[in-house]
Amino acid sequence: MANVLAMVDDLFFQAKIVETARHLAVDLRICATPDALLAEISKETPKLVVVDLNSRNQPLQAVERMQATAPDVPLVGFLSHVQTELAEQAQAAGCREVMPRSKFTKDLATILARGKSESK
Repeated sequence: MANVLAMVDDLFFQAKIVETARHLAVDLRICATPDALLAEISKETPKLVVVDLNSRNQPLQAVERMQATAPDVPLVGFLSHVQTELAEQAQAAGCREVMPRSKFTKDLATILARGKSESK
């Protein structure tokens, strides 16, 4: 089971996240939709969830549904730095950590390392 789930449909960011997770030996699964994300969470609770708030696949709905079923799972949302209204909507939906894409990219290894399994 994946320690980190990511709902990201941007192929550039998907590739960056997958490669960084591989480099860090973090077990990652990409989910395309809110339903897929919730299905994975229902199987086993991940250590971290990452959501591209610019996803075409209802990211705010994913955040809301996740908070209703797994409110204790850390959730990181990222978006364009100019989207202050979307950031506020994401926080209202339950996303406690929202950051611009530039910060997310810069800190990606540190963020994904939160999901690294302690047991070998």
